[in-house]
Amino acid sequence: MNTRFSSIKLPIRAVAAAALAAGVPAASFMAAAPVAAAATELDSAVAALRSISTLKADFIQTDRSGQRMSGVVTLKQPGKIRFQYEKGVPLLIVADGNALTMIDYEVNQVQRWPIKNSPLGALLDPKRDVARFGTLKPTGNPNVISVEVRDPKKPEYGMITLIFIRDAGAPGGWELSSWVALNSQNNRTTIRLSNQQYGVPVADSAFRYRDPRPTGRR
Repeated sequence: MNTRFSSIKLPIRAVAAAALAAGVPAASFMAAAPVAAAATELDSAVAALRSISTLKADFIQTDRSGQRMSGVVTLKQPGKIRFQYEKGVPLLIVADGNALTMIDYEVNQVQRWPIKNSPLGALLDPKRDVARFGTLKPTGNPNVISVEVRDPKKPEYGMITLIFIRDAGAPGGWELSSWVALNSQNNRTTIRLSNQQYGVPVADSAFRYRDPRPTGRR
């Protein structure tokens, strides 16, 4: 894959996998949590995730080589998300409820794939059973929950680890603070959120995009 964006030097597919990818420090996984406590924490994380109707937050995206980009993410359930990158990054990622679309305005390229085929499906696909496919990963901190989500029968969907921090003001009492996603090409991306706003009005038009391709090539 060609490396482009002279100022940021990120492969486009690696960036696309972003908003997605997986892994928490290995040290977090050393101890096994008691079964009852694990079930309770997993239920709490699932409840918090399902309690999010809309979310708007700043994000910092880091790829496996340590390169970073920032922007604003907007989420609306079910199935809609928009990654608006910082000025100077000619890239947009949008999910409209059915498909996840990556638009590269530098080369007028558009790529689409079903939400369910992406690690982001754990966040956006209402049919994805996080409780069924989620595994609690001990963090050693009672105020932090880490849940790894992957379907063992569908490894091509990738894997996502969702991190929640206890916060009485967040939906379900747990704030979605970050996630790490790993796609089937082994591209890993970390998304860290800040300045989260829940329940804010979000119009469906926020999840549309300008198609840069000539009309005859769409």
